[in-house]
Amino acid sequence: MNTDTLVRPDSTTDESTDSDTPKFFHYVKKDKIAESAVMGTHVVALCGEVFPVTKSAKPGSPVCPDCKHIYESLRRD
Repeated sequence: MNTDTLVRPDSTTDESTDSDTPKFFHYVKKDKIAESAVMGTHVVALCGEVFPVTKSAKPGSPVCPDCKHIYESLRRD
């Protein structure tokens, strides 16, 4: 049995629309967001998308349905 600790992910984005507004925001590990924003490195979202952090999510922003489903399945009440 493996007892890994899950880090609560934060939201960020990779997909853009024509107006430079992201289509979806993805769940990403918090410690990787700042590194990506400063260094330009890529992050991996729960859904598997790989991208550099360019914008931060605001309350009410659209969330990737795949990331949301995976995150909710990982949460323990």
